Amino acid sequence: MQRGPAGHVPARYGGALAQSVTTPATSDLAPSDEIVVTGSRIRRDPLNEASPVVVVDQASLARTGLSSVADVLQRLPSASGGLNSKVNNSGNLGNPPDGGGVGAGSAEIDLRYLSSKRTLVLVDGLRFVPGTSGSGIPATVDLNTIPTNMVERVEVLQSGASPLYGSDAIAGVVNIITVSQQVGLRASAQFGTFRQGDGHTQDYNVSYGIKGPTTNFVFGASYVKQEAVRSSNRAISQFPNPGQGSCTDPIGGCSSAAVNGRFLGFFGNLTIRNAPDATPTLGELRPFTAADRFNFAPFNYILTPSERYGAWFSYKQEVTSDINLRVKASYNRRKSQNQAAFEPLFIGPDAGNGAGSLFDTLSIDATNPFNPFGVTLSAGKPGEAPANYSFIARRLVEAGQRTFNQRVDTMSATATLDGSFLVGSHKWYWDANATFGLNDAHQSFTGNVNAARVAQAVGPLALCTGACVPLNLFGGAGSITPAQLAFIAFTERDKSSQQLYDYTANLSGDLFDLPAGPLAFAIGYEHRAQRASFDPDPIVAAGLGADIPAQPASGGFNSDEFFGEVRVPLLKDQPFFNSLEVNGAVRHAEYSISGGSTTYTGQALWKPVADVLLRASYATGFRAPSIGELFGGRSRFDNPINDPCSNIAGSPYQSSAVVRANCTADGVPASGSYAEDPGQLPVITQGNSKLRPEKSRSMLFGAVYSPAWARRSGFASNFSFEANYYDIRVDNAIAAVDANLTLNNCALRADAASCALTVRTSNGFINEIDGTLQNLDSIRTRGIDAVLNYRTPVTSVGTFGLSINATRLLKYRLSASNGFVMINREGTERGSPDQAFPKLKGNATIDWSLGGVAASFTGRYISGVTEIKADGTPNRLDKRFYGDAQIILSPSFLQNRASFTIGVNNVFNTDPPACFSCSLNNFDPTTYDVPGQFGYLRLSYKM
Repeated sequence: MQRGPAGHVPARYGGALAQSVTTPATSDLAPSDEIVVTGSRIRRDPLNEASPVVVVDQASLARTGLSSVADVLQRLPSASGGLNSKVNNSGNLGNPPDGGGVGAGSAEIDLRYLSSKRTLVLVDGLRFVPGTSGSGIPATVDLNTIPTNMVERVEVLQSGASPLYGSDAIAGVVNIITVSQQVGLRASAQFGTFRQGDGHTQDYNVSYGIKGPTTNFVFGASYVKQEAVRSSNRAISQFPNPGQGSCTDPIGGCSSAAVNGRFLGFFGNLTIRNAPDATPTLGELRPFTAADRFNFAPFNYILTPSERYGAWFSYKQEVTSDINLRVKASYNRRKSQNQAAFEPLFIGPDAGNGAGSLFDTLSIDATNPFNPFGVTLSAGKPGEAPANYSFIARRLVEAGQRTFNQRVDTMSATATLDGSFLVGSHKWYWDANATFGLNDAHQSFTGNVNAARVAQAVGPLALCTGACVPLNLFGGAGSITPAQLAFIAFTERDKSSQQLYDYTANLSGDLFDLPAGPLAFAIGYEHRAQRASFDPDPIVAAGLGADIPAQPASGGFNSDEFFGEVRVPLLKDQPFFNSLEVNGAVRHAEYSISGGSTTYTGQALWKPVADVLLRASYATGFRAPSIGELFGGRSRFDNPINDPCSNIAGSPYQSSAVVRANCTADGVPASGSYAEDPGQLPVITQGNSKLRPEKSRSMLFGAVYSPAWARRSGFASNFSFEANYYDIRVDNAIAAVDANLTLNNCALRADAASCALTVRTSNGFINEIDGTLQNLDSIRTRGIDAVLNYRTPVTSVGTFGLSINATRLLKYRLSASNGFVMINREGTERGSPDQAFPKLKGNATIDWSLGGVAASFTGRYISGVTEIKADGTPNRLDKRFYGDAQIILSPSFLQNRASFTIGVNNVFNTDPPACFSCSLNNFDPTTYDVPGQFGYLRLSYKM
């Protein structure tokens, strides 16, 4: 069986979503049939894999009723969520402190809770261009850019593989195998919706294949439209905190940027009495109360809308009997949207915009016709009177909701020449590949305002000339006229792009025969070049936007990499040694931006008897800093955290004299006048050109039991059990110091390095928390995976199958940058950026088929986790069990060419557990489902 670098595992090795793994049963493959499987570049019997591989095939994808490959993969117990369409960060939180930008509308896969940037995504064994959404330079592949009907199956290698595949493969490898041969037509149409009548999803796919004596050609197209689920339509997301009923609740959380404004300064804490007021005066102001705060929660998305168009083709031509030409290409356009509440305009020395924002230094002149105080409200910048006000906060309801629209085009093309030749009696295989990828994204944002024009409109009236219209910030909702808004508002337009050029060459085969089998090898070379850029709107780049600040960024790198792999069979058909082999691989990479790195791995496989396989492996790995991590410009992440120096009820400031002294030394007024409720604090994110590569080491020990007696006795047509223990350590881990740690280390321990990372105003407000990326000490994670697969023989009442897959997280420890703070994450919810670390996750699928009828039920279990709320008290997020059911009918009178599918996800209508520390909508979107039952109907046809 000749093939390129990706190849095709026979269909009998595919399986259910719960998890399908190859097992060590006696194989019926001849040596010439051996193939390349993910986790090795040497052809081998897939029933004797050296590493644990999960296989998710087309049937498994269809069984979920989901329209995104990422959504399916994120349900695997070894996966830990990642960015998906339930994440609506744009305009709400800004750019997470990871160097990658928001990634709005994207979908990623994160294995082992090590972040998606440490999981390598391949397509047919080759690199794929990283994604972007017009909001930064991510290091990860956007799985929403790969048309779903292009996917034949997905192989998930659940162990580190840098020696085989290079950088980024620390947590594992996701290899998407695409359709390369097909005969005739395949088409499907699906419609789904939530029980509440929202989140409608349409999914249409069509492909056609032609197979000739020497030619294979397949082409296809897909269309997916996912409509929104709004936070206002679910009970859990009505207010900023779970269970909250109004902004006057003691828990707080509603925004200072009120629709009628909040004015804080020498004059007190005020708002307008009766809005709209076109002529506000001092007498028309009144004290600001919690009831005046703005509830932004119901203006968000729980499920973001998107629309995807995809087209692809695969062409194979047998050039000679020993040489093949393969060409594959795909194109995908994604149009997606994020939404946030009306722009919160903060002006003044305590506004906390950070990153040098002009809004932090604006003064409102006494001649502004809407200034009710009769004096200039000075921000105290050089040349002006000392500051006499703290800030003005006004929700710009007149500008409408903030809406972020992305248009992302992704193109990929691969050309492969592969073949074989004889060296003596041994066949050697070779392939040469060239890959090009382009991801081009544009984002438009409505609802922003220009700081320079706001400065002119609130400045001296004599300077408000030409198109300038004086701005009324004090008259409350409705007081900003269309003419005023037209002068200050603008549509922000950002863009970003990434390019990939990848060239590889591989050679493999058997060198000579040993008593236990042939000694096999593989060698290869890869040259890779990546370029990326992010260009925010010029107004934003100049620091004049009211929303998230951003700076342009660009960069690139080249790498040259050599690898070698060897398989040495030691014993075979001996007592207690049915087989014994050792494998090894080494890879050396030279990066233009981060120098050289050599990684290696060693593996041992022992079958004491034919039915039992024992495996052990040790591997080193590395991850080069990404373009965004190295060159990302200054931006802001509005992190929902509690400042321990705020003089409010229950705070450490009130309960500890040591904390009060430390906070005073950090710039908080000794009078205790700084008393702000918990909210979002500005973390300034930034790349770091001095970053060093991450290093890792991983160990794996596993056992697989697949008894032949079960098949011989008629007990099962397939029965296997597998368990694997993994232990991964990452050193020099690239991340920003957790802002909570920064604030707590300064306030509670007077740690000078932590205090230096915060910038406070003269009134104690936090203007910036430094979130520059750096090499943290280490991440250590350990756990156990267990898998059970069982299928009955064909009986008079049908065929039954059971597949169970579970992961037990034993340890997840993060060592902070100062070296003495250890954070144990297992069994906890991190909060913003959202991530749960449940100790146990499991999936189980029971399926049945008889004639033209098939049914399945999948249960998904997530154990409980504990979060720490803003007041320092714990909150338990209880365990969750989701159930998904599906029935398929394939009428015999249609010759089984057509099938009708009906399914319901979340049949028990299970809500996600309420979360106080999560960034938005009061639940963790990386771990739990959208609230509500989702039903779908699908029609499929093939001929």
